[in-house]
Amino acid sequence: MTIDQPGHRAASTADMWVDPRCPWAWIASRWLLEVEQVRPIEVRFHIMSLSVLNEGRDVPEKYRSAMVEGWGAVRVCIAAEQQHGPEALRHLFNAMGTLIHHEQAGLGSGMLLAALTDADLPAELAEAADTTDYDKALRASHHAGMDPVGAEVGTPVIHISGADVEPIAFFGPVMSPAPRGEAAGRLWDGVVAVAGTDGFFELKRNRTRDPIFG
Repeated sequence: MTIDQPGHRAASTADMWVDPRCPWAWIASRWLLEVEQVRPIEVRFHIMSLSVLNEGRDVPEKYRSAMVEGWGAVRVCIAAEQQHGPEALRHLFNAMGTLIHHEQAGLGSGMLLAALTDADLPAELAEAADTTDYDKALRASHHAGMDPVGAEVGTPVIHISGADVEPIAFFGPVMSPAPRGEAAGRLWDGVVAVAGTDGFFELKRNRTRDPIFG
């Protein structure tokens, strides 16, 4: 989806890699969709996997069950993208995020089926959750997004490209809640400025809020 204002076109593309279960990625995605309305960008969603990212790592016990549960949603997302295209993935990610983060629907089969219904996609795609058939494509998508920013970050990851910008890739931004309207556009302008500065690597402070979905 491109900006809907007459006389505007997408001057740049924001490719965002997300795992539907990450609340910070969900908030950042809401921000990017706001930016899409006030800046000439096109947002495209792609799938990374926190389960893939944390394979082989010594993670706290409370995260281990989430690593196991997390495979289903990303597998279904990849299956939807492969069978029905990137717009289907966009709709499915939006549906999953709403159910997971706003309705606390969990990561199980009930959420998957409800999200597929909401995204007007075949219920049979839910079968991908319990098979490794799409794991090669999942890993390829994951590494396409994550390798350019390194192994020490998670999601969200954004790649920016276009005629007016040098290609850049970065982790973040992490925020709570997402700004709206022109405030979202101003944050975009600042993020592009710092991420596009040669030699700039990090700007960070402690999080003092839980995710606010708004």
